[in-house]
Amino acid sequence: MDGGCHTTPSDSGTPVASDPMTVAATSPLFAVVFTVFVVAALVLVVLTLRFVIGQARANRTAWLDRRAGVDDGTADGSADGDEEDEEEEDEGLTALVLAGGSTRGAIQIGMLQVLAEHGFVPDRVYGSSVGAINGAGFAADPTRAGVERMAQIWLGLKREDVYPQGRLHGPWLYLQQRDAVYSNSGLRTIVSLGFPFERLEESTIPLEVVATSLTDGGERWFTQGPAVAPILASAAMPAIFPPVEIDGERYIDGGVVNNVPIQRAIDGGATRIVVLLCSPPIVTPTPSRRPVEGMVNALLIAIHARFVRDMAHLPEGVEVILCSGPEGTTRDFDDFSTTEHLIALGRAEASEIVRRYGLGTIPYPAPPVPVPTMADPDGAIAEPDGTTTGTPGPDGEPGTATASGYPSSDVPLSAASTASPASPPTGRPAASTAAPPVTQPDPGT
Repeated sequence: MDGGCHTTPSDSGTPVASDPMTVAATSPLFAVVFTVFVVAALVLVVLTLRFVIGQARANRTAWLDRRAGVDDGTADGSADGDEEDEEEEDEGLTALVLAGGSTRGAIQIGMLQVLAEHGFVPDRVYGSSVGAINGAGFAADPTRAGVERMAQIWLGLKREDVYPQGRLHGPWLYLQQRDAVYSNSGLRTIVSLGFPFERLEESTIPLEVVATSLTDGGERWFTQGPAVAPILASAAMPAIFPPVEIDGERYIDGGVVNNVPIQRAIDGGATRIVVLLCSPPIVTPTPSRRPVEGMVNALLIAIHARFVRDMAHLPEGVEVILCSGPEGTTRDFDDFSTTEHLIALGRAEASEIVRRYGLGTIPYPAPPVPVPTMADPDGAIAEPDGTTTGTPGPDGEPGTATASGYPSSDVPLSAASTASPASPPTGRPAASTAAPPVTQPDPGT
């Protein structure tokens, strides 16, 4: 038996790799992965350093600016507050809303005269019915010259210019099968010649007018396109003027659905809204003497309910300033004989508004403009509040009455704040105080 060493041959003829051989095979793959990792780490470090250096430079610049402000005597906190106040002012929009009112729309001309004289230029103009006509004129040229041109047009109007009558004119026209009693040809001529622009988007101030659709009874707003047709549609009083067709759809007076479109202004971002009403904010219909007057009274009562609801649900932070006219200043819906008197009433009301709330950029000169009285056919003198007292003077002069001679409805109604009477005339609301609670009139009154 051999006691030496023996080797046993392997059962398989295939060679087996040892551990050193495996490490040698994986070394190139490891080198590639490690290189990629190192490069990515270096890129990340470089980006981080650039970001840190940039932030350090920005902080140093801000610190130097603050030091410079302190050296100039400007506190950092007040500077930040001023910047915040400027941003808030830039965000708020001032809107001018002109309501409907037929021939009483002459009151708005007097109001616009005062606003233009004091440099009041709103960011947007919204108009309904006759307010669409006056609003378009002001949006086209919001200067004293532009408003004076509108005033001359109003002063030159006669009944036949707006309500042309044929040889067979009479009460039976309301019973005939026709769209309206009067043609809108006269009003179309006035509108066509009264504005220097042909399309709504060409106005100096952005303008929006509303009309009532006869398709579904909804309100339609026009902001662009030909100007004459939408304005005529907005002023197409039912049964008085025929509907106006635009793009295959017929429209009538916008006041039917939205006579005082303050909600539209709010939806457009307005935080301060100046409203020019043709009558008091509380409707008191006069006894009707004709069927058409009865229809107009019923229409006024119905559309006034929308205004009451909108005023009762003002969102917080929205300020509404009402500029309204008194009652009893017109005899008929087609009467233009009191236009001059209505313009004077509008001037007196707007003068008080500007004096109290600093609208515009030009300081208000006191005292307010006196309002001439209007002689009644019976010899009595019609006061600005609609009552008639006394007789003409010895020389036949009717006399004058100041702006305080009739109830003023210019107290702004606000859900949050109202401008102080001592506000500077900057066109923007000054530091505001809490507004007193406002009791809204019942829609049925």
